[in-house]
Amino acid sequence: MFKINNLYIPKISALIISIDFLLLVLAFFAGIHLRFAEGQGFTVSFFQDSFYEACIFIFTMIFSMAAMGMYLPETQRDFNTTLFRLMPSVALCFGLMTFIFYIFPETYLGRGALLIVMVLSFIEILIARTLLYKGISVDILRPRTLVLGTGKNANDLINQNGKLPAHHQPKIVGFIPFPGEERHVPATLVVTDKDSLMSLAGKYKAEEIIIAPQERRGGYFPIQELLECKMHGIRVMDIATFYERENGHIRMDSLYPSWFVFGGGFDQSLLRSTIKRIFDLLASLALLMITLPVMLIAALLILLEDGFPIFYRQERVGKSGETFMVLKFRSMRKNAEKDKKPQWAATNDPRITKVGNIIRKLRIDELPQIVNVLKNEMSFVGPRPERPYFVNMLNAQVPYYGVRHSVKPGITGWAQVRYPYGSSVEDAIEKLQYDLYYVKNHSLFLDAVILVLTVEVVLMGKGSR
Repeated sequence: MFKINNLYIPKISALIISIDFLLLVLAFFAGIHLRFAEGQGFTVSFFQDSFYEACIFIFTMIFSMAAMGMYLPETQRDFNTTLFRLMPSVALCFGLMTFIFYIFPETYLGRGALLIVMVLSFIEILIARTLLYKGISVDILRPRTLVLGTGKNANDLINQNGKLPAHHQPKIVGFIPFPGEERHVPATLVVTDKDSLMSLAGKYKAEEIIIAPQERRGGYFPIQELLECKMHGIRVMDIATFYERENGHIRMDSLYPSWFVFGGGFDQSLLRSTIKRIFDLLASLALLMITLPVMLIAALLILLEDGFPIFYRQERVGKSGETFMVLKFRSMRKNAEKDKKPQWAATNDPRITKVGNIIRKLRIDELPQIVNVLKNEMSFVGPRPERPYFVNMLNAQVPYYGVRHSVKPGITGWAQVRYPYGSSVEDAIEKLQYDLYYVKNHSLFLDAVILVLTVEVVLMGKGSR
């Protein structure tokens, strides 16, 4: 597992990106050779003449696959998952390449050449992914892991309830029991040896130890033995850090207050705040210029279907619990909340207009929030702002919910690209786990990753209601 600007990158994902890069290089030059070389060999001049076009195609294709979520751990499963994500990736790449050709005519390849290159890329990547997921063992990339604990927390580590494919899970070689702890893991995996942790790590060739006791207060805790293991190069982490690393969220039932106090992250420095503000302004102005025609059309359609008002202002909770009025295109009929009691939007909500249904699916209704970003009430990327009514309710029911208000809310966020639309307390808890991850690990790199993943949310209508 690599870590770039606080974002964990699984080794298997890095391997897949590297393989994709090589396959795209092969597909591009093979396709160009088939279309234009007319039997000539691969010469130095042949590669030099097409170098810039190759770079543009490879970058665009990798961007398209990343935007369609093909490098997320939960999507790296099988042939069908790869096929149904690769097809829109190729379509997106074709559209972007066409746009690039229009802006920069000197990079034009020709429709025939581009078609051959894209067909070859599609076939190569589909075959390679299938072989990697099914036909090739990737155990060498899975760390051998000892788990300290045999209770419910330890049992949850087994397959993580099927949320991730096998090659994204640690290879658990044994569970070491705490004295008096109730066993919830298979007896065959329990380590019965009474040796020291360092000896057990050597015996089982463990690369890491996960601390997953059911109860932390009082009793036995082998701090000196864990320190010895760490000094010998064995990774030692608690279960909360493990879920943060593997799942991209901070699991609520594994948290404890000292983890927030002594853990890393939560960067609120002046430098980080300045960089984020500059990023917000540049991204917002760019989005405004790109989407202005779309916003004008949306405003006209809202006016024709249901009249004024076109925009909808609603009170939301921002940074440090301060409220502000968020601006959105109106997607519901007038007086949608006659009794004045706030309510979550539901699937097939009858309050949503025909135009509203379209602009909500494509997230066009969120575009006026660019104004909130320019006014410094929101960021471009951050936890989605919630209404005070729901914030008060969730603060009373969900531990640490207020932590998400330590940063400015955003138009898009980590929870929005990793979890479907929420409409209940349970959904709010699930999304909070991703929000906490963002609050702890936010960086310019993570913001860029979220923007790339937002492309799929917009184009595929993911999680809309």
